[in-house]
Amino acid sequence: MTIEFELPESIVNQTGMTKMLAEQVMRSISRRYDESEHDRPWEYINVIWPFIQQIESADLKRSMARNGSANGSFNGSKNGSGHDDAPAAEKKKPSTGNLRMVHMIEALSWGDAGIYLSTPASALGGAAIHAVGTPDQKKRFLERFTQGEPKWGAMAMTEPQAGSDTSNIKTTAALDPETNEWILNGEKIFVTNGSLAGKESDGLIVVWATLDRSAGRAGMRPFVVESGTPGMTITKLEEKMGIRASDTAAIVFTDCRIPFDNILGNPELVDPDEAGAKGFKGAMKTFDASRPYVAASAVGIARAAFEFTRDTLADQGIKIPECAPLHQLSAIQRDLLQMEVDLKAAWLLTIRSVALLDAGESNNLEASMAKVKAGHVVTTITQKCVELLGPLGYSHDFLVEKWMRDAKINDIFEGTGQINTLIVARRILGYTRNELK
Repeated sequence: MTIEFELPESIVNQTGMTKMLAEQVMRSISRRYDESEHDRPWEYINVIWPFIQQIESADLKRSMARNGSANGSFNGSKNGSGHDDAPAAEKKKPSTGNLRMVHMIEALSWGDAGIYLSTPASALGGAAIHAVGTPDQKKRFLERFTQGEPKWGAMAMTEPQAGSDTSNIKTTAALDPETNEWILNGEKIFVTNGSLAGKESDGLIVVWATLDRSAGRAGMRPFVVESGTPGMTITKLEEKMGIRASDTAAIVFTDCRIPFDNILGNPELVDPDEAGAKGFKGAMKTFDASRPYVAASAVGIARAAFEFTRDTLADQGIKIPECAPLHQLSAIQRDLLQMEVDLKAAWLLTIRSVALLDAGESNNLEASMAKVKAGHVVTTITQKCVELLGPLGYSHDFLVEKWMRDAKINDIFEGTGQINTLIVARRILGYTRNELK
């Protein structure tokens, strides 16, 4: 596969507008919403919502045009949940949806990662629906994000006893044959946009539950729970170290009834490694799309910290002579140079992972590589920037200390750095999940 480094004009224009929004709106309110965690940055939301509507609408139209495939801005893998039945004309024209999204996310995260995560969109919930939903489900659930007032989607997977070990999920889904409804019972924690998606009009949450605990992964299925559904209760809003403007909630489901058609994938219990196990394997493919997005956000935070530190030190006479050998550089100059190298490496891995996705090829290995690299890079760069700036870097006078707090979550959610390192090792060495844990 060939990767074109010349960006389409549409992406260049979009990135320029996004950078302007990040600099003029997000940066100006960044500190305020970091200090008032559960307030919503409506001045930003109201500005970006029409723009997001256009993107959601284009993604949905592209997905529906491909006969319900997962191609588009979320997942285009022919080897995963996507269908290879798209019209010939569509197959010849690679998508640029994911490339467009990572450029926008990187720029918004440069502005403020917590505020970016407050952006109204179908988000991970939409990614799961795009990946394994039927054409009717995509139309029914996702069209709402292309019109009207701001709306949020979310995905609820993590539980108190089930973080990285998703096979240990205990939230249950039982079918009531008399009403033909699913009944959900259980607790989910750390749900990004969980309160907004669960309470605001026309929001939705994709909830992972098990049809049979003894079946492990084979029993897991995703279910769409719409906002305001009786039996779904927001029990807690988390107070976090970083990305404090982001809405992170705990949700309890108590005899929560949803329509039968709100299950994504096959309701029958089948081996998760079989082709028919679209519910598990297909929905897990959403992470192949979302991990590059997290990597792009990490790169945006790291770039913000690096550029500020580089420019601040340059004002004090410390600049990087790009052509000088390493032994002639000071320790600070070498640190700055290494940060720039790591930043570019993380960004190139991110671009490669979404280029594969847009080309309809499997990116499972590359998505995890980008996530691991970017998660490590953003934590080390932001910490080093605070160190180089000394007391000023640690104070509230600058945003550098905030960027360091915002950074760490990128090494944790969407699969921790350790889990994604395992995935990379399994793919390279050819081990199964049971052979390498």
